[in-house]
Amino acid sequence: MTYTIQVQCNDKIYLRDPQSSELGRRIISASIEIIDELGFEKFTFRKLAIVINSTEASIYRYFENKHKLLVYLTSWYWAWLEYVITFKTNNITDPMEQMEIIIQEIGSMVRKDDAISHINEETLNRIVVSESTKAYLTKAVDDEAKLGYFGNYRSLCSRVAKVIKDINPDYPYPVTMASNLLETAHEQTFFSMHLPYLTDINYKDENNEGVLRFLRHLFTSTVLGYKKT
Repeated sequence: MTYTIQVQCNDKIYLRDPQSSELGRRIISASIEIIDELGFEKFTFRKLAIVINSTEASIYRYFENKHKLLVYLTSWYWAWLEYVITFKTNNITDPMEQMEIIIQEIGSMVRKDDAISHINEETLNRIVVSESTKAYLTKAVDDEAKLGYFGNYRSLCSRVAKVIKDINPDYPYPVTMASNLLETAHEQTFFSMHLPYLTDINYKDENNEGVLRFLRHLFTSTVLGYKKT
């Protein structure tokens, strides 16, 4: 892609903006690689410090704990995805064409975006698929939501919901459908990779085509099929 993007996350998530320094960018870049390799449960700031040749104390200057780091990574991903969708639909007036682009971006296999050197979006996408629900399935979710931790996810869902509403103004659940499409894309990808008996989708489908077909079916059968009574 030929654009430059500076993704913003809620400043309450971090103690110091990791995008503001070389060390901060190294923390983000290395944490993505380690979480992808080991999983979030086995990821620690100690292991991260070894990889970036720094100290745990230096990492704690940026993030209070690894939970907030995960919230940051997922929040960054949602903001980046919204930017990509906005960029690709900017000159398209037909909401059905916009929706097809949205489904493609939500469900396709993500490739690294060279416009942002310190983040591998392809690797981050794998983390979002397997780990993102851990960012909000916590006892602290209500307090964190009030602080705006999940504002980027909310903004993305609102953007998708607007397109849904443009397609069928009578459809009463546009935000629900938007979040359902996002979560379904990741859930079905995860199931096809690790729990294949919970899905009909084959992970070996090129470009995650099985997930894309299901997302289109979910959308068309529900939104296009809805008529106000």
